[in-house]
Amino acid sequence: MSVVSARRVGPDDWRAWREVRLAALAESPEVFPAELTRARRYDESDWRERLDPDSGVWALAVAGEDLVGQVGAWLPFGSIPMLVGLWVRPAWRGRGVGDVLVAEVLDWARQRSHGRVDLWVLEHNAPARRLYERHGFTAVNEYMPSPDLPRAREQLMVCHIGS
Repeated sequence: MSVVSARRVGPDDWRAWREVRLAALAESPEVFPAELTRARRYDESDWRERLDPDSGVWALAVAGEDLVGQVGAWLPFGSIPMLVGLWVRPAWRGRGVGDVLVAEVLDWARQRSHGRVDLWVLEHNAPARRLYERHGFTAVNEYMPSPDLPRAREQLMVCHIGS
């Protein structure tokens, strides 16, 4: 079995990011029903813009030569990173890839002296919730309707980190 590591990416890595992102959207259309169609229309400049290091951090999970997952931490308002876009190829689930990716985001946040990282998770997604809890995230009593799934709610989880 190949060792999995996380590799931070930037605008010059747009092709690799696009490959994994499109795979994620195609594999999970029920989670992002309209996004795959939009993402397929993005050109090089759109993909590069999404990987701007000033907007956060973006990482791919790598096993040998294979790209097996992705994650990001977006800085929507400049101060509290929001973990987004975590996805692992189905054949690699249950092998610790998600742990490597979450740890990479938390390491980045510590390096930049962020005091916490937030994320939104579907209420019924128990495997994802357990993954985040292993890394110190706790659910708070704050909910929002899922932007992509009618009748589903997302719950805010917060991880307070030290330097």
